[in-house]
Amino acid sequence: MLSQVQTATDRTDAGPPPVPFFSQARTFDALWPVLERRLSDVVSHGKYSHGRTVAELEAALAAWTGAARVVGVNSGTDALVLLLRACGLEPGDEVLVPAFTFVASASAVTLARGRPVFTDIDPVTYGMDVDSAAAAVTDRTRIVQPVHLFCQLADMAGVRALAARHRLTVLEDSAEAVGMRWDGVHAGLLGAGGVLSFFPTKTLGAIGDAGAVLTNDERIADTVAALRHHGRAGRTIDNFPGISNATVLAGVNSKMDDIQAAVLLAKLAGLDAQIARRAELAARYTELLRPCSGVRRLPTVVDRGVPTRAVFYVYLIEVDRRDELAEHLAAQGIGTETYYPVPLHLQPSFAHLGYREGQFPNAEAACRRTLALPLYPDLADAAVDTVCAAIRTFYDGRSA
Repeated sequence: MLSQVQTATDRTDAGPPPVPFFSQARTFDALWPVLERRLSDVVSHGKYSHGRTVAELEAALAAWTGAARVVGVNSGTDALVLLLRACGLEPGDEVLVPAFTFVASASAVTLARGRPVFTDIDPVTYGMDVDSAAAAVTDRTRIVQPVHLFCQLADMAGVRALAARHRLTVLEDSAEAVGMRWDGVHAGLLGAGGVLSFFPTKTLGAIGDAGAVLTNDERIADTVAALRHHGRAGRTIDNFPGISNATVLAGVNSKMDDIQAAVLLAKLAGLDAQIARRAELAARYTELLRPCSGVRRLPTVVDRGVPTRAVFYVYLIEVDRRDELAEHLAAQGIGTETYYPVPLHLQPSFAHLGYREGQFPNAEAACRRTLALPLYPDLADAAVDTVCAAIRTFYDGRSA
């Protein structure tokens, strides 16, 4: 199988090889015999969308997460839109969303005809700040939607208590939270439902876009299953007893491709080992970067008072002169990503909501300072050493 990332064979210097921000070339090389069999099975059966391989993946993910139902769709964004709709969001209903997250967390609310209402974040975990969320509740608030970012869950005890006080529905944007758990419960199952993204860089990644809704509520699952397939109800849902395979809702075409399901099934067997490898790499980063003068904050997994499972999807640091550091690393062939350059309340697409700079200081500070370093199971220890040496050189003028 051809590698996905070309090696820099034309480098003329004697320095270390480049470190891409993401690569799964070695994973796919090792996985190819299993993957080839699964892809051949999809082709031989001639069902490429919404077929038996998707159903097999849904069952496997339900078993792995402990969810009563998993419904595969074509992206994590669509999963969130359909989940919001399935939970009864009406035009103008307000949804609490943290201001520091990927834009889809809020644009999904808009696409579901709701109104995103932004909150600040906890500066350590980057999750929703519950006090900020409480201050944003109005008589139009219907849903509180925490986002689990980078390596750990948001404060779900606080979120659930807030929801109980105000009779709000809890939906989790758990797109990044594959494998994360709270007191044994998988992310996305601590409220009415959650979502998973299988974008290629995610902890469990496809070779294109794919996503899923997970829930313990059969009605929600049935509604999402209908919405993803043009509103066709393969199972009976409320108010339509005895009707199946009929168009009962205004749905969309968001079916998962069986090829993506085949890839995800092939990778699922080794997922726990890959999560463990991510933890090893994160620990190595922390050990090497802790003494570095320009690094303001390293990832900190917060003790919530209950057993939790952190999963390092991203290794995010806060640094001085973030953009200069990114340029310095790029010049040495080291890839980075900025999560996220502009807080949502200051994005032009949400200007009509009337927010202004300074309203959510923790979110704004995170957007100025955070930088994601390469972290994926194929990454070698030596590559982590290279990245850390380059960061130390930038701030301290030394490489060791």
